[in-house]
Amino acid sequence: MPLRDRRLESTGSGPQSDPAGLVWGAGGGSLSLTGNWTTGALAGLGGMTGLLSPSGASVTVDGRELTALDTAGALLLYRVLEGLNGKAGEVRLVGLDARHAALLDLVTERLRSQGEAVSALSAPRRPGGLERLGRTAVDWGRESYSMLSFGGAVVLALSHAFARPARFRWRQMVAVLERDGVGSMPVLGMLSFLLGVVIAYQSGVQLRLYGGNLYVVDLVGITVLRELGPLMTAIIVAGRSGSAYTAQIGTMQVTQEVDALRSIGVAPLDLLVLPKVLGLVIALPLLTVFADLAAVTGAMVMSAMMLDVSPATFMLRFPEAVSINSLLTGVAKAPVFAAVIAAVGCYQGFQVRGGADSVGRHTTVSVVQAIVLVIAMDAAFSVAYSWMGI
Repeated sequence: MPLRDRRLESTGSGPQSDPAGLVWGAGGGSLSLTGNWTTGALAGLGGMTGLLSPSGASVTVDGRELTALDTAGALLLYRVLEGLNGKAGEVRLVGLDARHAALLDLVTERLRSQGEAVSALSAPRRPGGLERLGRTAVDWGRESYSMLSFGGAVVLALSHAFARPARFRWRQMVAVLERDGVGSMPVLGMLSFLLGVVIAYQSGVQLRLYGGNLYVVDLVGITVLRELGPLMTAIIVAGRSGSAYTAQIGTMQVTQEVDALRSIGVAPLDLLVLPKVLGLVIALPLLTVFADLAAVTGAMVMSAMMLDVSPATFMLRFPEAVSINSLLTGVAKAPVFAAVIAAVGCYQGFQVRGGADSVGRHTTVSVVQAIVLVIAMDAAFSVAYSWMGI
């Protein structure tokens, strides 16, 4: 069907005395822009840019009847011209007011400078699998470098704090010990007690088949003291305290309190990071010993109830089955785990940008990263202990 004097007008509501329109001339060789091409008058017109000239025909776009143009209208006009360029043989824009032409040139320049000059008729390109893999690798590299830089800054700040201990925030560190140390004991004790019960029951059922009920003491003692005690403690503290560090510092980032600290000459690392790191480094080994005691108590209760191993027999066998090295090798991991948890939690807090959504996202990332790094460090300790023959 030939294109003859077909008029496309916007259907937007509002006080628009001269709505935006596209008017085709006879034969489809000319296209007139009419009315106000402004934000309020463009409703319903954006979807009509696909009903354009037949392929191969030259088109003259006449802007003499265009009475008003803003950036939204210039963006739509740019897409109309791009759509015509994809279908018509030659596209000429004539009769456009100098001010409107300058605005169109500005919008075109900005779109092309940002790499967004794409046809309105084409779908956005989806990156391939190899490209996504490369981008992910680059993002991981940048994140690792940023975390390493933050860790170096924390170590440097610690060295300054040790050189001038009078300026260290001791009161904040004591608050961390109380909140993240003493405050973690109830939930940690309950979970560690249940962990000891589960290990004693699951291992005791198998040992009882061979008459080796007493050896449940050996299994529980070595497993809990060397591996599960410090690992379980670190995971619980990462979920409880590491997330709290991220949420606290992230909220301060959103409310610009961190910038306010810098403006009055207070280093955020000294006030917000160092007390948390040192407090958790002191608290986590103590919590590990507490978790070991709770787990062994749970195993002793289960052994007395299900495996016919009395508490007295359990306590007599325990020093023979477990050496002091097993306890020390487990406790030695705790300060490293604590430093990792505190550093990751604070680092993710400083990465918060925007609003509450960013706080929640980085809090989740903080917990996941801390747990992954703790497990990786635990594996590294196991390899190192094996090489040293411990």
